Amino acid sequence: MAQLSAEEYVESLLEADEQLDKVAETIRAEGMPEISIARGYGKLLTLLVQMTGAERILEIGALGGYSGICLARGLGERGKLVSLELKQQYTEVARRNLTAAGLGDKVEYRTGEALDSLRRLEEEGYRFDLYFIDADKGNYPNYLEWAIKLANPGAVIVGDNTLLHGDSMNPEAKGNRVVKMREFNERMVRDPRLEGVILPAYDGLAIARVR
Repeated sequence: MAQLSAEEYVESLLEADEQLDKVAETIRAEGMPEISIARGYGKLLTLLVQMTGAERILEIGALGGYSGICLARGLGERGKLVSLELKQQYTEVARRNLTAAGLGDKVEYRTGEALDSLRRLEEEGYRFDLYFIDADKGNYPNYLEWAIKLANPGAVIVGDNTLLHGDSMNPEAKGNRVVKMREFNERMVRDPRLEGVILPAYDGLAIARVR
């Protein structure tokens, strides 16, 4: 029997999750990209929400609602998730999945360009305790700046896919998304407004706290 990878070993310890399995099946059936957050990091999102006591969460990139469920599960009675998604189809799939999971009342979806939605959220006076960024990689630095701008003191910012399947570490990779992700990673760790770290498992997860 082949030795398990670190990720496979960790996931073998997690209990089966029927709701999240159904979300993955729905994403596949809808012909959507199968790029939801990894199971282990999904569990970490729930724990981060619970441990920080976050009441207002902003998710940038809903896809089919997999990460939305993980985030909303950690919310208390008064908690709310605002989820930004570019495509109407994805918004509707995510909404159905959150509703099926009994979390539909915890989430508000906004469809369209995320940067436009962020500007509107600022105008409406929104502030957030935790962010999850998992959308177009070329805009990660822009999303980070908005997250800091709309952050409550001590807010936590999480960004997925920071390793870009190895491209972030490959000096030969020079596309825009790679350059922007490297900028995002450096800022998450070195920006004086933040205290951050990058976890190298799966495809990389950056976590920072706003000072």
